[in-house]
Amino acid sequence: MTDNSTDSKVQATDKGHADSGESGTGSGTHVAYGGTAACSAPQSQTDHLMERIVHRDNLNEAYRRVVSNKGAAGVDSMSVHDLLEWCHKNRHALIGSLLEGTYTPSPVRGVEIPKANGGKRQLGIPTAVDRLVQQAFLQVLTPVLDPLFSEASFGFRPGRSAHGALKLASKYVTEGYVYVVDMDLEKFFDRVNHDILMARLARYVKDKRVLKVVRAFLTAGIMKDGVVQPRDEGTPQGGPLSPLLANLLLDDLDRELQRRGHRFVRYADDCNIYVASQRSGERVFESVTAFLDKKLKLKVNREKSAVGRVNERSFLGYRLFPGWQPGAAEEDNQPF
Repeated sequence: MTDNSTDSKVQATDKGHADSGESGTGSGTHVAYGGTAACSAPQSQTDHLMERIVHRDNLNEAYRRVVSNKGAAGVDSMSVHDLLEWCHKNRHALIGSLLEGTYTPSPVRGVEIPKANGGKRQLGIPTAVDRLVQQAFLQVLTPVLDPLFSEASFGFRPGRSAHGALKLASKYVTEGYVYVVDMDLEKFFDRVNHDILMARLARYVKDKRVLKVVRAFLTAGIMKDGVVQPRDEGTPQGGPLSPLLANLLLDDLDRELQRRGHRFVRYADDCNIYVASQRSGERVFESVTAFLDKKLKLKVNREKSAVGRVNERSFLGYRLFPGWQPGAAEEDNQPF
């Protein structure tokens, strides 16, 4: 049976990334990292990333994407329709500040949107110019970082979608792993530790100008009710770069789960680990909770997290059972 309460972040990501159809099935009993995942990108590719970021073609593509995505104005009230004129007047200064590593982002505009479960999600809306810069960074950093990520990670990645995540989860359930460790991270995007995140980024990016500007985005502050609040943790949802940085931080979790031999699927901050019994699931829950707290300074929401049979828990809006297939007709997915 299915549950149609798919979260808005799943819908938004599926809209932006086509499902490749083969995501995460792997060739063994459970998926792993690709051949290059255990090592960083060649240093020659990451020493001079800023030159690639400010390349005319990359900036023009970033501009096209920001304009096509539309979006609300930031704290300066400038819309994306004003971005072209701004770039014509300020492009040399913008490129110069990026090449020097002195670019200073504006605070993001804090807004809250309703969640499907009745709560609220905190968004941080960057200015149009900051969105342009973040998009330019994203286009260059994604080819460097994304190939290093786990095959079991699906959220906010090119060529991957919720459909692929459900397909892999269904595979594990059909293999007999009918208990799930359903882990919900408490206010994940608001509690990302900046120092830990930057240390992870520095593993793969050697251009110090890029690292400096990324940290400036993280610490830019958030404006609420006309007051700028400083920010020493978190990467607010709303900017193009935040999903990639979130996946980078949680890649440590993926690697740990892979090292332990677990069968798991992660979609952004939603992580499900599939096990054969309630007892083993409870052990896994406690050990992974301790890992997240100690190594990544992240908290598991114990009220929303649980261990149980897969048909008792919802993943990306669906309840799974052996033989369930994403995309099948509703009557084909009902056992009774």
